[in-house]
Amino acid sequence: MMGNVIWRLLRRNISIGQLAGYALANFAGLAIVITALQFYRDINTVMGRDDSFMSRDYLVVSHKVTGLGGLVGSGASRGFSSDEVADMESRPWVRRVGEFTPATFNVSAAIDMGAGSMSTALFFEAIPDEFLDVPSQDWTFDPEHPEIPIILNKDYLSLYNFGFASSRGLPRLSEAMMGLVPLRVSISGNGHQQWLPARIVGFSSRLNTIAVPEEFMRWANGLYGDTAQPAPSRLIVEVSRPGDPAIKEYLDANGYESADDGADRGKAAYFLAVVTAVVIGVGAVISLLAFFILMLSIYLLLQKNRAKLHDLMQLGYSPVMVSRYYSVIVMAVNAVVLVASLVTMFCVRAMWRGPLDAIGVAPVSPWVSVIVGVAAVSVVTVINIAAIRRKMSAYFRS
Repeated sequence: MMGNVIWRLLRRNISIGQLAGYALANFAGLAIVITALQFYRDINTVMGRDDSFMSRDYLVVSHKVTGLGGLVGSGASRGFSSDEVADMESRPWVRRVGEFTPATFNVSAAIDMGAGSMSTALFFEAIPDEFLDVPSQDWTFDPEHPEIPIILNKDYLSLYNFGFASSRGLPRLSEAMMGLVPLRVSISGNGHQQWLPARIVGFSSRLNTIAVPEEFMRWANGLYGDTAQPAPSRLIVEVSRPGDPAIKEYLDANGYESADDGADRGKAAYFLAVVTAVVIGVGAVISLLAFFILMLSIYLLLQKNRAKLHDLMQLGYSPVMVSRYYSVIVMAVNAVVLVASLVTMFCVRAMWRGPLDAIGVAPVSPWVSVIVGVAAVSVVTVINIAAIRRKMSAYFRS
């Protein structure tokens, strides 16, 4: 009963308009933040796919070949020195760098087809396993039981199916069928020659090369190669900010180029990240301004009720007991804001889920965005209540 009397006494000067203004501003800011966060997480699923037009987290970097450099042997054969690799690794937009190890021996492959066979010259390169986008249990090489696992670029199969095979009347092959084709690979050099069985174990959308395991490359270069430790012919660079203008500036300044114009395609991902950060920043600023609006309203309300607060203090009420009523108001308003923001996020999310589902993108759990919203409202509420109690204590002491 006494609590109801105190509540009726304190609520007389509460401004519904000020609370509504705070609620609307905080709702707008929080809804923008969690909706932008969820949108970025959903779109980031597309970016993470290897076949996505925005999936360009890796660059394959080589020296530019200009003029007659390739004819005189100073361009195409030039590798990366250890200083150049170290300088690349020191860039702020680089996560890690892998080296392409070229084969310094002759390679040719043959396919036996009944009474006849088909052969062609090839080239081999090796990169660290962590840069491969084709997981395979067969990606090993044992000189005692030699079979060479090979990873091809997906474009090579497309060129065969839609170029060579269609013009020659040959059957088209799927990736699974290519894995069943028996290959024989000839490696030769330093006066030695050997035929080894080989098998295609996967197709990469990242690597424009014919990749073999590093174990095989070290073994073969040591026995058949012209150089024991050849300089890396190309570098594969995992970047933290795809499309960052600093990447292109660095490549141009050092005479490098990236294959597959990955830096240009990565601009879509970089632009999306920048726009998302700007939108979240705007939402955060709106929420911060709403927070100050509420604090100003509370301080004005306490100032109006200062005489009543002194009377309550004389009756034996503590600052915590009196501030509890204002804290309930803050928690109720913030709870309504949180629920309204989450409902808005789910409603807006339903609008972009349709187009993403149409291209086969799996949904991302919204729990991260929900947790961020709950955490933000909880922090704001705790700060609000602490500020109310501190201001209330100051009035009771004065």
